[in-house]
Formats: sequence, structure tokens, C-alpha cells
Amino acid sequence: MPDELSALPDLASYEAVLFDLDGVLTPTAEVHMHAWRVMFEKLFADWNITPPYSDADYYEYLDGKRRYDGVASLLRSRDVEVPWGEPSDAPTVDTVSGIGNRKNAVFTQVLESDGIAAYPGSLALVERLRSAGVPVAVVSSSKNAEDVLKAAGIRDLFPVVMDGVIAERDNLTSKPAPDVFLEAARMLGVDPARSVAVEDALSGVQSAAAGRFAVVVGVDRGTGADKLREAGATVVVDDLAAFLD
Repeated sequence: MPDELSALPDLASYEAVLFDLDGVLTPTAEVHMHAWRVMFEKLFADWNITPPYSDADYYEYLDGKRRYDGVASLLRSRDVEVPWGEPSDAPTVDTVSGIGNRKNAVFTQVLESDGIAAYPGSLALVERLRSAGVPVAVVSSSKNAEDVLKAAGIRDLFPVVMDGVIAERDNLTSKPAPDVFLEAARMLGVDPARSVAVEDALSGVQSAAAGRFAVVVGVDRGTGADKLREAGATVVVDDLAAFLD
């Protein structure tokens, strides 16, 4: 919960609200964490990489970043360098792209077998904003954003989806750079200085803060309220239902 409920801004009074996807609208962050863990634990064992992979690695090197950027960042933290490769690399290829695609294969399997549902509080907030005529968008580093939104049955709620596919196509720098949030605001036709960004990842909060959004909402799904504030969140809640009160 936020420190003071009375301090929560009225999101409907802003020009637009831009939402991260994984961990903000849907609990796919847990699926991503699982997929990364399965893939990297096997890779580290096969390549004798130390120290072993941990969830701390996910939050520091992977969370909120484009898939290949995250792979390169994590491997670099272990002094491991591999060729970048091409996005078309098969999951069996030992390149940054191939390793990223290997993880994505695990993620897709879990999504197809288990499905996904939006957080009730997040869905209720999006619907309230839409009813008030406030434009909304999704800003995700994931190339799976479209599939996740469709699986959750909420794709039609968002006229703009700025995802990893567009970011790669347009050579946009990954979060924590502000590029993807600024591009989403441009696509919506709104001014970031009069808009709201909602994020749960430290890199995402840093991205929105760097883009000078009027309000940066940090959703604490386990990252830690203090860390989100240090990254630039202007308000922190543990569920977006807090804005419905």
C-alpha cells in the first residue's frame, strides 16, 4: 500500500496513462522469471559458469529489458562474451539471440499450457480510465506482449501497444533509457510531462523517470518500495486497485 492513500494522484486528471505489461497488467513476470531460471540454470551448468544463476540476477540484469539486451548483460556480469547472432537464430545456437530464443521457447510453452489472467485491480483501473476518456497504452520490452494481451483477453482495451517487436524494428534503446515510453507517448499523441507511467521494474521506472513523465507509479510486486522510489517512482502501491478508492 502507499504511505498515504490521500496522497494518491487522480490518474484520470492526466492526459494519458501508459502501463507496463508484465507485473503491472498481468502476472507474466512470474512466468518470465521461471523461464529465465530454467534456461540459465541449465546453461550455467553446461558451461560451468559461476556464480550460479539466482533471482537477484533477474531483477538486476533481465527485468524490464529487451530479451537480447538482458542476455548480453547477464552473461557479461560473469565475464562471458558470445556473438550477438541474428534474431532468426535457432534456440540451439550459442549466440545472444539463440540463447534469448531458447528462453522464449520455455516462456511460450508455459503461456500456452497455463494461460494468463489480468490482475483484477489493474483491469478495473484501465476500464475506469477508458470510461473517463483517458487514453491508455501498453509499453513493454517483451516481444510476447501481443500474445500475452490476447491470452489475457485484454488486447482490445489498448489502442497503442509499444512492444519489443517495435523497439527492435525502430532501433529503440531498451529500458532504462526513455526511448520506448517516449515513443508510446508519441504514438498516443500525448505529452509525457502531462501523462502517467506505471511500472513494476526498476529499469522501467528509470525509463519513465528519464522521460520526465508527470507521475511515475511504481507497483511493488516484490522489487521493494524503497528501491522503486530510488529509481524514480513518485508514488508506490502494491496493487493498482489502490487508485479505485
